[in-house]
Amino acid sequence: MRRSQFSRLTLCAAAVGALAIAAFMGVPSRAAEDAVVIPPPAMDAPTAEGLQTAVLSGGCFWGVQGVFQHTKGIASAVSGYAGGSQMTATYEQVSTGTTGHAESVQIKFDPKQISYGKILQIFFSVAHDPTQLNRQGPDSGTQYRSAIFTTSDDQKKVADAYIAQLNAAKVYPKPIVTKVSPLPVFFPAEAYHQDYLTLHPNQPYIAYNDLPKIENLKKIFAENYTEKPTLVRSVSN
Repeated sequence: MRRSQFSRLTLCAAAVGALAIAAFMGVPSRAAEDAVVIPPPAMDAPTAEGLQTAVLSGGCFWGVQGVFQHTKGIASAVSGYAGGSQMTATYEQVSTGTTGHAESVQIKFDPKQISYGKILQIFFSVAHDPTQLNRQGPDSGTQYRSAIFTTSDDQKKVADAYIAQLNAAKVYPKPIVTKVSPLPVFFPAEAYHQDYLTLHPNQPYIAYNDLPKIENLKKIFAENYTEKPTLVRSVSN
């Protein structure tokens, strides 16, 4: 199902209204997906020199980008598309769900400050729900699938082992559906998608679905949280 900026805002405005009604009636309610406290990976990638790259997909890229922009050791987090061709790497085409692309975030990180395994732990715990198939929260379609696009053999080994570890520990009520595959090419998204969470904190979609993820990051991964986000605009300037 196609989700434009307008439909995201409209859908979440309705959801915020429903939350207000529920609160008035005394019905418990929550925003976004519940965070899950999970163990760290038993296997991690070896520490390397220089910045490394991770590419993750977990629903709308606004929230995933925002989470990692508030994570220590991250040099940049860029919203974009992975899994399809350059010819279809535009928001309007990806939103049809027919391009093979997933809304993704390219993360450049310093492995001396944060490991690949810790990035995956944050991804699975607070950035998204890895048990939802081809959807995330209010958004549905293959472009919102849970995926890890690896950039090395070590990353694939760590990702596969961690998913097996979490499934065996039954930390989620359902199996993890995250697909692990080598990264073909990453295409940055349009400029208006970058730093969206920081620039539009009062937008209903962000307030309802994504800001709780930042609060969960701050609470569960306090030692990895940074108040000042690493923004695309500040890195590129």
